[in-house]
Amino acid sequence: MKIQNAIALVTGANRGLGRELVQQLLAAGAPKVYASAREVGALADLAKAHPGRVETLTLDITRADQIAAAKARCTDVNLLVNNAGINRSKGLLAADSLEHAQAEVATNYLGTLAMCRAFAPQLTGKGAIVNVLSILAKVTLPAMGSLCASKAAGLRLTEGVRAELAARGTLVVAVMTGPVDTDMSRDFAGPKSSPAEVAKAVLAGLERGDEEIYLGDMAAWINAAMAQDPKGIEREMAKYLPG
Repeated sequence: MKIQNAIALVTGANRGLGRELVQQLLAAGAPKVYASAREVGALADLAKAHPGRVETLTLDITRADQIAAAKARCTDVNLLVNNAGINRSKGLLAADSLEHAQAEVATNYLGTLAMCRAFAPQLTGKGAIVNVLSILAKVTLPAMGSLCASKAAGLRLTEGVRAELAARGTLVVAVMTGPVDTDMSRDFAGPKSSPAEVAKAVLAGLERGDEEIYLGDMAAWINAAMAQDPKGIEREMAKYLPG
C-alpha cells in the first residue's frame, strides 16, 4: 500500500491515535482523508487546517444507518483504518453487570466487523484494511478482562477477513500495540508509546505490506513470551486483578 495513493477513512479520529493517524497520512502524501467520529464537531479544526484534503463525517460504528451513509459517501476510499474502540477497564466477574462487556464487544468486535463488511467490496487490488487492536488480543489482563476478550475476537476477525479477501489482493493488517498514551490507557502507570510513534509504525508497515504490526516493549515481551511459554505469561498477567 503506497500512502501517496491512499484515500483513507479513519474511524475514531477525534483524538489520540485516530487524530494522529489522520495527520501522519496527510504528512505522508495521502491526497484525501475522511476523518470520522461520533461527534463531528471535534474534527472541525482538522478540516479547517487541511481544506480539500480532510473531509469529516459523523460515524458511530455501532449504528448501521451511519455506516451505510459513510459507505454511500466514501466511494473513493481504498484504505480503511478501523481505529474506533472503547475500554471500560472492567474484569469479567468483578463487573457489576454485562453492560461494559456488551459495549466493548459491540464496538471493538461487531462495529469493526460491520465496517469491514461495508467497505470490503471496494478495497480490491491495492486496497487495505487496518484494524487497530492491542497486544492484549493475545493474552488476558484480568483488570481489563472484557476488553481483552473483545480484542481477541477482533484478532480472529482480522484473520478471517484476511483469508476471505486474499484472492482479491486486499491487505488486512492487525495493529498490536502495547499501551499508547491516550485516554484508553489513562489508568496504566507504566511506559506508553506516543500516538505519533504508533501512527508512523502503522504507515511504515502498510508500505512494507506487513500483516501484523507490533509496537512497544510490552507488545514485544508478550509476543515473544506467548511463543516460548504461554502459560508462564498467563500466570504473570494474572497478577493484575480488577480493583
